[in-house]
Amino acid sequence: MQRVPVECQRAGSDLAADPVHDLRVALRRCRSMADGLMAIDPDPAWKEMKKAGRNLFRSLGELRDLQVMMEWVQKLGPPEDSETQALLTLLREQEQQHKLTAAEAIRAFDVRQWRKWSRDLPRRAARVKPGSLVFKHLALERWTFAYDLHRRAMRTRSQASLHQLRIGIKRFRYIVENFLPQQHEAWSVDLKDLQDMLGDIHDLDVLWDRALEVNTFASTESRARWQKIVHEAREKRLEGYRARMVGPQSLWPVWRADLPQGKQIEIAAMTRLRLWSSYLDPDVAHSRRVAQLARQLFDGLTRANLAPVSPNQDLRAVLQAAALMHDVGRSKRDKQHHKTSYRFIRRMSAPLGLSSTQLQLAAVVSRFHRGALPTLRHGALRDLALDQKKIALHLAGILRLANALDFNSAGVVGRVSVEADEKALTIRAQGYNPWTRAAEKNTGAAYLLALILRRAILIKPAPRVKTTPRTRSKQTPRPTSKQTTRPTPRS
Repeated sequence: MQRVPVECQRAGSDLAADPVHDLRVALRRCRSMADGLMAIDPDPAWKEMKKAGRNLFRSLGELRDLQVMMEWVQKLGPPEDSETQALLTLLREQEQQHKLTAAEAIRAFDVRQWRKWSRDLPRRAARVKPGSLVFKHLALERWTFAYDLHRRAMRTRSQASLHQLRIGIKRFRYIVENFLPQQHEAWSVDLKDLQDMLGDIHDLDVLWDRALEVNTFASTESRARWQKIVHEAREKRLEGYRARMVGPQSLWPVWRADLPQGKQIEIAAMTRLRLWSSYLDPDVAHSRRVAQLARQLFDGLTRANLAPVSPNQDLRAVLQAAALMHDVGRSKRDKQHHKTSYRFIRRMSAPLGLSSTQLQLAAVVSRFHRGALPTLRHGALRDLALDQKKIALHLAGILRLANALDFNSAGVVGRVSVEADEKALTIRAQGYNPWTRAAEKNTGAAYLLALILRRAILIKPAPRVKTTPRTRSKQTPRPTSKQTTRPTPRS
């Protein structure tokens, strides 16, 4: 971020090709950092910084494209060729026009605000360690997106699909470059080479489109000759990409093998949600205790065949996500914060390993962790199918009770267990005292779950485990230097 004002000053004098390129690189790196950290830190300053950088970046885009095209024309076309000179003349005229626009954008860039962000945002980013599971999970999302674009591009080989593939690999590369130092050291050369190949293909496509648009060719022969030159250069780079990314020697599985696998993906997704909520939740320890109690209640109900079930959803994960994020609305206000939490979670993008349906269900569950009892006609439940509404209310009942068990964030209740019979459900809680204000709150919070299960819920203290005191083994003390030992008399 500190490089951007410096590069603005360098580029602002004559807007030559190298300073313009360096400024765009500095902006792109800042935007890629913001793009990664926005998924973890909900502070709006990341989005504002990214938007400010994008506006200047795009203002320089047309100028940079023209400068790149001029380099390609000089590289591909013979100097004495009339079409080469005509293209260069046209591109230089257009370059001067775009320099005026770019210069105005640099003057309008708010350097003072940018410097303020460059002081504040690094402190927020420092909370997450580079190379952590969270960043590997983020890289896996980018890898998945880029690999899907690769398969589409290899199937169609169209100009648009190859351009999108370049963007996908670039985003994957920047996540690795910024946040995964170990992987960057091993993959950086390959990633840069591949991005350069696809970038060259895009530049050649843009050059040919521009040449056709202005119709600078003197004859059909010269047009065919230039088309052959551009096509051969493009195909050479496309085959270079295919040689490294298609077939048994492809780099795709090499990169994938060093990113989260199997159960790690779900763990990483939950870690991201926990980290995201920690930036907003004023009492993270309380939310984590509630998540632990909610898991214990869910597991106990599962053993008693009283937990909600779904054939295609991990409801335990939904409950855990809702418990971790149920208090994020308190960052705005404490009164009716459950409604604010619901809106925050609904606006989130689901991390890989958790579907958007599960995340929306978690938002509804967190919405009803306190406050008035929900009904099936409530606005937050309106868009859910009937079976999903019942699941949401069931999970909300569990979360509501778990939240009440950690009354006033005291951390008194440690573990809970569930015992069930045909008429009642008994919850044994370590540290629970029935003669307190907290016990009255717990009984009221259990009402929603009791309605769902259609049986009474009794909360009782867990029996104390008797521990037997350890007894010291009697050993004969060793004699000290001051003690004298009497000789044993002979028989």
